[in-house]
Amino acid sequence: MSSPSDADAADGDLLQYVASSQLPMPWAVFRIHAFVEPATGKEHVALTLGDVGGDAPVLARIHSECLTGDALFSQRCDCGAQLEAALQRIAEEGRGILMYLRQEGRGIGLLNKIRAYQLQDEGADTVEANERLGFPADLRRYDLCRPMLAHFGIRSVRLMTNNPRKERVLTDLGITIAEHIPLQVNRNPYNEQYLRTKARKLGHRFKEYFGEAP
Repeated sequence: MSSPSDADAADGDLLQYVASSQLPMPWAVFRIHAFVEPATGKEHVALTLGDVGGDAPVLARIHSECLTGDALFSQRCDCGAQLEAALQRIAEEGRGILMYLRQEGRGIGLLNKIRAYQLQDEGADTVEANERLGFPADLRRYDLCRPMLAHFGIRSVRLMTNNPRKERVLTDLGITIAEHIPLQVNRNPYNEQYLRTKARKLGHRFKEYFGEAP
């Protein structure tokens, strides 16, 4: 069995802290913290508000990069709306963390994501489109969250998500999920099939949208 020092060393190899600064946002003045994966050079950030250390569970969101939704206001997904809603909730509470992981298009990258969009325009759902391009339905990884949370001394979170996989992975990594908070926003005519596919094929919780059996 690995000792805590072994785990700390492994986490250090996985993700390293770089720098922090203030980041004024529409809802509050957050702090942005930069991290890098030494093995790949890939960069990730965390946004924190208030004192997130200590034993009290921290309001948290794991958000994977979505250029089209987060920055270009795409209505094909709910990503940008989830990002904004999560940051607003953290601001309202005055304490929390958002981990922004650079894994565009469920891990397949931006260009392949646009290729997948083209297949979706032709009738494929999001899972089918990824698979036709030779990828699994979801390539995202969440093991980076452990060293990121450890950097801030966070051991327990109140997780804003509809994705039970995130909860399972964090639990397996030794992070306590004190509460699951749904984050269901921006259902619209352009993302109806997208949301139904997430519910039917990826197990996302959308009872408020579609009932028990979407």
